[in-house]
Amino acid sequence: MEIDPFIFRLSIFVLSIFIGYFVVWSVTPSLHTPLMSVTNAISSVIIVGAIVASLAGGNNSNFEISNIFGFFAIFLAAINIFGGFLVTQRMLQMYKKKKKK
Repeated sequence: MEIDPFIFRLSIFVLSIFIGYFVVWSVTPSLHTPLMSVTNAISSVIIVGAIVASLAGGNNSNFEISNIFGFFAIFLAAINIFGGFLVTQRMLQMYKKKKKK
C-alpha cells in the first residue's frame, strides 16, 4: 500500500504547525526578542525565494500563477518583516533603563 504524496505532505504541514505552536509559546519572555530577530531573518530568505518565483516563467505571458503567488509571497513576507521589526523595537524599549529626572 502506497501513501498518497498529498496526504504525506499535508501531515508534515499539520505536524509542523503543532510543533511551531508549542515551541513559540514555550519561549520565555527574555528569549522572545532574539526569536523575533530570527523570524525576521527567515522572512528575508522567503522574500528572496518569492522574488525568484515571481520572475519565473519561460514564455512571454505577463501573469502566470507563479508570478501571482510570488508577488503575494513578497507582500506577505514584507508585512511580516516590518511587523517583526516593530515588535522587536518595542520589546527592546521595555528593557531600557528609564532616566531619572
